[in-house]
Amino acid sequence: MPNARQFYALVIALLLTATCHCVAQENSNPIEVHVHRFSFQPNEITVARGQPVTIRLVSGDVTHGLVVKSLGINLTVSKDHPVDVRFTPEKAGDFRGQCGRFCGKGHGSMIFIIHVK
Repeated sequence: MPNARQFYALVIALLLTATCHCVAQENSNPIEVHVHRFSFQPNEITVARGQPVTIRLVSGDVTHGLVVKSLGINLTVSKDHPVDVRFTPEKAGDFRGQCGRFCGKGHGSMIFIIHVK
């Protein structure tokens, strides 16, 4: 039979494991961004510095891209084939991205902003 000290150590270990598991699940939920001629929906997101982020890019019409050079993001997504990118932003600030594949006349207006707090 464990003594009180061993019992409390076991309870604390179980609580820490449960807490870590919950945090990992929260961070693994992707932020879904739908891209279509000629916009991103949403076109701005806010994330926390130092926390892993997954963006899932979804296109329902033609091939598009998402390029955010300062965060090392360069994705191409084709119709009905979502693509994920996982990254951990290390600097706070506002990072501008854009569509990386020419998709028609309004291509130049496709801007995406990632706010890192």
